Amino acid sequence: MAELPQSFKLNTGAEIPALGLGTWQSKPGEVRAAVKHALQSGYRHIDAAYCYGNEEEVGIGLLDTFKSGAVKREDVFVTTKLWCTYHTRVEENFEKSLKALGLEYIDLYLMHWPVAMNPEGNHENFPTLGDGSRDLMPGRSHVETYKDMEKLLGNGKVKAIGVANYSLRYLKELLSQSSITPAVNQIENHVLLPQQEIVDFCREHSIHVTAYSPLGSNGSPLMQLPVIENLATYRNVSPAVILLSWHVSCGRSVLAKSITPSRIEQNKCLVNLGRKELEAINIFIQSLAKNQGFTRYVYPAFGVDFGFPDKQ
Repeated sequence: MAELPQSFKLNTGAEIPALGLGTWQSKPGEVRAAVKHALQSGYRHIDAAYCYGNEEEVGIGLLDTFKSGAVKREDVFVTTKLWCTYHTRVEENFEKSLKALGLEYIDLYLMHWPVAMNPEGNHENFPTLGDGSRDLMPGRSHVETYKDMEKLLGNGKVKAIGVANYSLRYLKELLSQSSITPAVNQIENHVLLPQQEIVDFCREHSIHVTAYSPLGSNGSPLMQLPVIENLATYRNVSPAVILLSWHVSCGRSVLAKSITPSRIEQNKCLVNLGRKELEAINIFIQSLAKNQGFTRYVYPAFGVDFGFPDKQ
């Protein structure tokens, strides 16, 4: 059996590490330590976002590690994301992230969601209307925002651009109107939400897929699924390792979020799933599609139809 890929080549020619550390919802004081421990343990991809509100701590964790000489900057792939209230101020949001992270360049800059929110609303990140609904900018197209992101590529501060949370409909709109194909589409992806038509479309158009929430959400049943538990027992690894390994074995990079040192180390011990093991998971997915349907855990209350066919 071939070895498990350690990275995947993007359409820019750059390599994106197969396993990354996610930093969403990591509390102050914890994310800095998590980033440092992940890098010292062998992780080479750190995923951040302006909206997470912790880029400065992520940056401290990165810079502490670089200064120690344990890891070089050029060996670490850093991703961060444009937030919805900055769709009309792309360069401003990018520069804020760059400054907060304390870096000279970003390896990958993603549009967090293909929806613009009012930049002059009652909250920097989550402006609302009087009825409590999100204060959106319906006249601002995600394609316009992406074209502004394209302009960043000439300044040497960002190596690649891409998107996140894009459905098939949004991807088709973007590709028909933009000149640069996104390097990555980062989507919620796990065995209860395979999003196969999006994955297939991205593969056909040389857009790499990165999976987030690979273990579902808190309280999700993914790690208790019989097919996953059986494979974990057979391989003598945790169910989380099987769920993460599934993505890499299928050609997707994956983000594992944890602040616990032992779990950070455990999650990087991925295994290359063989044909029969992947087939067992696929049979489960096919049964799920036929009898129950899929389950989405991340669907912000934007009040926008993103065109996800398998929303539950």
